Amino acid sequence: MPRFTGDASPYTGGDPYADYRTPGPGGFPFAQLPDLADRRLGAGVIAANDEFFAERENLLTPEAAHFDPEAFGHKGKIMDGWETRRRRGTDGANPFPTDEDHDWALIRLGAPGVIHGIVVDTAHFRGNYPQSVSVQGTWVDGSPSPDDLLADDVTWTTLVPRTAIGGHAANGFAVDVPRRFTHLRLNQHPDGGVARLRVHGEVVPAPGWLAALGTFDLAALENGGRVEDASDRFYSSPTNTIQPGRSRKMDDGWETRRRRGSGNDWVRYRLTEQSVIRAVEIDTGCLKGNSAGWAALFGRDGEKDGDGEWTELLPRTRLQPDTVHRFLLDDAAAATQVRIDIFPDGGIARLRLHGSLTEEGARRLAARHEELGGGAGR
Repeated sequence: MPRFTGDASPYTGGDPYADYRTPGPGGFPFAQLPDLADRRLGAGVIAANDEFFAERENLLTPEAAHFDPEAFGHKGKIMDGWETRRRRGTDGANPFPTDEDHDWALIRLGAPGVIHGIVVDTAHFRGNYPQSVSVQGTWVDGSPSPDDLLADDVTWTTLVPRTAIGGHAANGFAVDVPRRFTHLRLNQHPDGGVARLRVHGEVVPAPGWLAALGTFDLAALENGGRVEDASDRFYSSPTNTIQPGRSRKMDDGWETRRRRGSGNDWVRYRLTEQSVIRAVEIDTGCLKGNSAGWAALFGRDGEKDGDGEWTELLPRTRLQPDTVHRFLLDDAAAATQVRIDIFPDGGIARLRLHGSLTEEGARRLAARHEELGGGAGR
C-alpha cells in the first residue's frame, strides 16, 4: 500500500480534493469490508484528551470531510475533523513537546470484530496534521466508561505501530491481529488534526446475545452477516442492504447501473452461521423509478464458497417501488449463504432474513468467538 508523508500544498482555491492523496481508483485492499466504526452500528468517540479546535465526534461522520475556506469561529479555523491545540514544552528553553507527548481519542466500535484495515484520513489538514499516529485495540465486555478503559488493568494491543503519515491524505494500514476487539485508542503524535477514521473488518457477534434473542436477522451486519460479492456496485454499496434501520435516501441502499440486453444483477451474502430462515423482508424504500422489477432468493449450505447447490427459497416475485415486501418461508433448508437475484437491474434498500441458528451453527459460532478471545460470548 502507498505511504504518504509530509505536508500537502496550501489550499489556493478550486476543488479542495484536487490534490488529495489516495491509493487510486481501486482503493485499499480491505476497503470493501464493512466499517466497524460506523455510527449507524452504534459506534462512538467516547473520550479525547483534547478537542480544542474541532470535536472528536467528527472522526466517525459517514460522509467525506467537508472544507469551507471561509469558515472561522472564535477559536480559529473551523475544520471537519478532530483537531487538538498545539502542544508546547515546559518553558522557553524547552519549547517543543517531548517525544512521548501525544493526544488520544477512545473509540467504541459499533460492531465488535476482527480488524483487517484502518484508514486515518487527514483530508484538508495540510499543515496541521499529526506527525505520526498509532492505534491500539482492546476487548472489554459490556458498556465501559472512559475511566474503565483507561484503568491500569486493561490490556491494549498494538494494531498500528507509531508511523509517520501525510497531510491531506488517506493513510491506510493493513492489520493482521486475529482477535476480536470492542474499542480502539487512536493516538496522534504529538498533536494536530485527523478528519476521519475508518475501521474495516469482520463482525464477530456475541453468541450468548444471539442465543437469548432466538430469532434474529441472520444477514444483518451487526449480527455477523456480510456481503461476499455482487454483480455491480456502480451507484452504491450492497453492504448498505444489511445496515441497521430503514433507508433514508436513495443512495442509502444498493443500486446498479442500467443493464442493457440480457442477464440480471445479484448480491451474495454470508449469514451469521448455519441457520434456518423463516421470514424475508425485501425493502425498496426511497427507490422509486429505479427499484428492481423482480427478485428471487436462493440459499445453500457450505463452510466454503462454492460448497453445496443453490436451493430456491423465494421464486421470482414482482417488487413495487418504495415498498417493504414480506414473505414467510415454509420448511426452508439450512443455509450459510444466500443470494438475491434482481431482474433486470435497479436496486433494493434493505434485505432482512429472519430466522435462527441450527445447533451446528451455534456451536461453530461459539467456538470462533472463543478462539478470537471473546470470552464467554455475552
